[in-house]
Amino acid sequence: VHLLRNAGDEVTITVQYLREAPSFLKLPLGSPGPSSDHSSGTSSPLFDSGLHLNGNSTNTAPSSPSSPIANEPKYEKRWLDTLSVPLSMARISRYKTGTDKLRSNAFEVLALDGVSTGILQFYTAQESADWLRAMSTNISDLTLQNMKMANKCCSPSDQVIHMGWVNERLEGTDSSQLYKFKFLALKGSSFYIFSTPPVSTLDWVRAEKIYNLCEVLFKIHKLWLADDCWLQANLYLGIHQDFDLEDQRPYCFSVMVGHGKSHYFNVELGNELAVWEKSFQRAIFLEVQRTGSKTYMCSWQGDTLCFTVDFALGFTCFDSKTKNVLWRFKFSQLKGSSDDGKTRVKLLFQNLDTKQIETKELEFQDLTAVLHCIHSFIAAKVASVDPIFIDSQSIARKYMYSN
Repeated sequence: VHLLRNAGDEVTITVQYLREAPSFLKLPLGSPGPSSDHSSGTSSPLFDSGLHLNGNSTNTAPSSPSSPIANEPKYEKRWLDTLSVPLSMARISRYKTGTDKLRSNAFEVLALDGVSTGILQFYTAQESADWLRAMSTNISDLTLQNMKMANKCCSPSDQVIHMGWVNERLEGTDSSQLYKFKFLALKGSSFYIFSTPPVSTLDWVRAEKIYNLCEVLFKIHKLWLADDCWLQANLYLGIHQDFDLEDQRPYCFSVMVGHGKSHYFNVELGNELAVWEKSFQRAIFLEVQRTGSKTYMCSWQGDTLCFTVDFALGFTCFDSKTKNVLWRFKFSQLKGSSDDGKTRVKLLFQNLDTKQIETKELEFQDLTAVLHCIHSFIAAKVASVDPIFIDSQSIARKYMYSN
């Protein structure tokens, strides 16, 4: 201090690391915080970036009796040696807040109660990838345990197939791409979207959105690798695709629902995308088999009709009043379709006797839901006949482990 007072207007200070420095940062005796000895030269504490109230005025530096702040509580920085973050239902984030930019060799883990590890920075891409893979696997294992516990309280037809964290792109956002954490679940006949994970039976009815699995369509948007060494070390997919590049995030998928609406999601790792694809296929297949058939009200030329998609029989259209069957075709007879994107659809069936194409035109209140249902039943029919074919069509799993 004496040197600084007499050094003149300009001062040059050289700063270097001193291993004994932590001993000077030790909290005063009796202040809040851990009582462990911080004076060890091997201490490498995590700093929590906060100001903490120290209400014991005897533990602070003495102030002049005439000072107006002499009796006010003091605030001080506090260092932490350890931080415990439970991984059950935790989520991982690799993106810089409010952007689509990946952190270089770093990520953050957030617990169910919101407690964060802070940004975990690693020296190399391989090291960060290894830690990310280890934490992701641990979280997945704990989630599986939670699913098994939840399924003990559920009927066989209402089992949890899969659940986990994703990022949902908010509607109406532009190139700034605002995302928000969402928790998805495939359970029984429904697809759930939560803001926080369900931890009790009552939480399942409090979901933000619930959709029937027969009426949703899962679509992978892209699997691509950015020019980032961090990504290159992590679950490399090794492909070039022509998927829609709607933003700068890899591992994106959407779930299209009724009335032409959809939800756009992003996951942190490529293997998560593969798991979601397989889980949706399985959940929809099981629901189609459980349901057996779905019937929708429709109309044509002023007549009110009923259109049924049946797993065993195919397509049936009958009069809603008399119940008389107007026509019936097998799944294999459907040769094509077209729609106006609103309410009307044309289904092209091949007559087995004449080999001619017959056009059946119908109008639905929610055309998208009906088309998704047709897709679900046909996919389930194909899967029941040739499950290997369904696996061969998997975009994510096909390239997941190419490295």
